[in-house]
Amino acid sequence: MHRLVVLVVPVFVLLMACEFAWGWLKQRNTYRFADTVASLSQGLLSQALAVCTQLFQIGLYALIYPHVALCTDAGFWDSAFGWIAAVLLFDFCDYWLHRASHESALFWAAHAVHHQSRRFNFSTALRQESMVAFLGWAFYLPMAVVGVPPEQFGLAGLIVLVYQFWIHTEHIGKLGWFDRVFSSPSNHRVHHAVNDGYLDRNYGGMLVVWDRLFGTFAEERERCVYGTRKPLAGFDPLRAVLGPYAPLARDAWHTRRWRDKLGVFWRSPGWRPADVAARFPEPDFSLEAAAALDDPPVGRARAIAATLHFAGWVGMTLAFLWRADDMAFRTGLELLALTVAGFWAVGAVLDARLRLRWAWPAQVLLLALAGALVFAAG
Repeated sequence: MHRLVVLVVPVFVLLMACEFAWGWLKQRNTYRFADTVASLSQGLLSQALAVCTQLFQIGLYALIYPHVALCTDAGFWDSAFGWIAAVLLFDFCDYWLHRASHESALFWAAHAVHHQSRRFNFSTALRQESMVAFLGWAFYLPMAVVGVPPEQFGLAGLIVLVYQFWIHTEHIGKLGWFDRVFSSPSNHRVHHAVNDGYLDRNYGGMLVVWDRLFGTFAEERERCVYGTRKPLAGFDPLRAVLGPYAPLARDAWHTRRWRDKLGVFWRSPGWRPADVAARFPEPDFSLEAAAALDDPPVGRARAIAATLHFAGWVGMTLAFLWRADDMAFRTGLELLALTVAGFWAVGAVLDARLRLRWAWPAQVLLLALAGALVFAAG
């Protein structure tokens, strides 16, 4: 499965290049250098983490499947109808997980990284969250009960995930009847927007029919403003992944009632206990201020350094994924730790929090250690 991801990467790169070229020709470029590097770093980190979290990715599903499956007829599931059913079932379960990821603060903290970019392009599609698998695996267990085999479950998930790549763009307008049935660029722009009328809408991965059935659909009618209502400052991948948990922990610590301590994590992301909100007030959200936000400039020397460091870790991460199925779990953990450190350093260079004279030797050392581990694993 990890090698399949590696093989798909060149297709993603080509499509991003085409989108960038089209935007440049139309004088409507939707890419920014540092934002794109940050988004792609998150995508690669999520894949590296997936190597070490197979228990949550598919392991628990495979363990439970033999004990609960009602229909294990291989002839049915191997048929075209069986594959269509598996993909639709995955998309349906994914709708509910996605909805929970916006309507429960703990789940939102895990999912927020996918929404933090203030740009909307193909690189945003690859800005995948790393922590959702730890919370979301149970949402797919109805597929095990129905009888979808574990291998087919994994491939159905990959199909749904890959489909969603093309709907992250501003260069495709409304598509008529297609928008009424499927998730489309227009529908998904609404999902990523922070406009009042667009919040918590259009969760469907492949089909928007689920949103129409369960009352979460909204049509694109006004200009979308992207990002999160509590914007991410900088390009540190660790802050992006772990930062959303900090305000939850702080509010839970300071509130007096135990019911509110639990409510901080399980109620909607915008909810705060009254006593904490009074002691630590937060400014009201302003759509105009959100629309005016822009990425801080990155100097030429830092841009060159970040590009070269990032390119090194792209190659190293892909080599890691290519060899992942053949390496020991401990080696995978060691490579994951080095990969996290390497991409953190890239973000620190972009944020000007790491001096270049320290960044270069640090990255050379990290890449050398990672390369030795990958080579030994082969």
